[in-house]
Amino acid sequence: MSRRWFGTDGIRGAVGTAPMTPDFVMRLGHAFGLELQRESRGGRPAVLIGKDTRISGYLLESALEAGLSSAGVDSHLVGPLPTPGVAYLTRALRLSAGIVISASHNPYPDNGIKFFSAHGEKLPDDLEARIEARLEEPLAYRPASELGRAFRVADAAGRYIEFCKGTFPAELDLRGLKLVVDCANGAAYHIAPNVFHELGGEVVPLFDAPDGLNINADCGATHPQALAAAVRDHGADAGIALDGDADRLIMVDASGRVVDGDQLLYAIVRHRHATTPVVGVAGTLMSNLGLEQALGRLGIPLGRAAVGDRYVMEMLRERGWLFGGESSGHIICLDRHSTGDGLVSALQVLAAMIAAQRPLADLLRDIPMCPQVLRNVRLQPGFDWRTHAPLQDAMRAAESSLAGRGRLLVRPSGTEPLLRVMVEADDGALADACAAKLASIIEAASAT
Repeated sequence: MSRRWFGTDGIRGAVGTAPMTPDFVMRLGHAFGLELQRESRGGRPAVLIGKDTRISGYLLESALEAGLSSAGVDSHLVGPLPTPGVAYLTRALRLSAGIVISASHNPYPDNGIKFFSAHGEKLPDDLEARIEARLEEPLAYRPASELGRAFRVADAAGRYIEFCKGTFPAELDLRGLKLVVDCANGAAYHIAPNVFHELGGEVVPLFDAPDGLNINADCGATHPQALAAAVRDHGADAGIALDGDADRLIMVDASGRVVDGDQLLYAIVRHRHATTPVVGVAGTLMSNLGLEQALGRLGIPLGRAAVGDRYVMEMLRERGWLFGGESSGHIICLDRHSTGDGLVSALQVLAAMIAAQRPLADLLRDIPMCPQVLRNVRLQPGFDWRTHAPLQDAMRAAESSLAGRGRLLVRPSGTEPLLRVMVEADDGALADACAAKLASIIEAASAT
């Protein structure tokens, strides 16, 4: 389905440039509000609105609230709160929908809008299509007596902290563990350290002082180098890195080695499988071959969905599975939450460590990962990589050299103007050489 505005994770872009302008976001809120009115079974629809710590969140929150109000929809404001926290509270408060103002792992000049249904799940494609169609219609404001109101939700952070703690086994605690927690100067800055501390852990908070401009800046799940150094410096048992809206998780073991989403997903599944058989796991086209092989040794099949946590979720729903994720750190445990949650996922990994009485590195000894190289190349407007003959020839040559030894995946990003080149092989040098050649061709062609 071709969509103009919605990507794989809502709508995203540079603030001040369409679609991230106040007038567009107001119209977006209005269009979404009209759809909620259409689906309403009586009474006034109500939406939960959360955001991360970007300075532009204030601007877009007001525009979104105005759009919803003009359609006769109430807004319940929670301020900075992780994306999965908005999903949880939307469900817990029995509201019509949830909206998050966040560009996730992107730098602060970007922002975005993510939507959740009343059940705390991403919106289906057909509803997104209807919202886009509404954006083309003239505005139809409700009369003054029917305009929506705005309310502030009391102690949203505390409610979400208690929810996260409730996903950790009641018979366990984190006493004796020292954890470095990188909050990415994002939405979990006032939540993540409290979750692990209140479960008994010794917490060293990192990047927990947002100023509106420093979200994801050389920190968080996409930049775990500072976390790795802090784990070593503090002699910590593990490090936990979230991204700007805390739906991603990357961890660091006691030696400072970075552990990605594929490995963390395996640690969770292996732990669960020991007591309750896991019948299948959903990954993506980017999931490492090492994950597939390690799960296979446990007798668990790996399904590969398109890249994006919404597609992982679709596969889980279709097949009746509970666990899935991406190497980037989106991990879904449907027996704990309705969406991917960095904090909840971290607690499941820690539970596996404590139950097995083994450090994180030991939990991952039987999942050797294949060398995987990922290059992100910025695309210039008008460059069609699918029909560019030199690139297509180079891709065929790379696939030939990888035959029986690895695989190649070239795909556009769903959230940024980037072309992602992934090469996986049994030889890291071969993977790096193939990725570098393809990236250089794309860069040269895109620049002309």
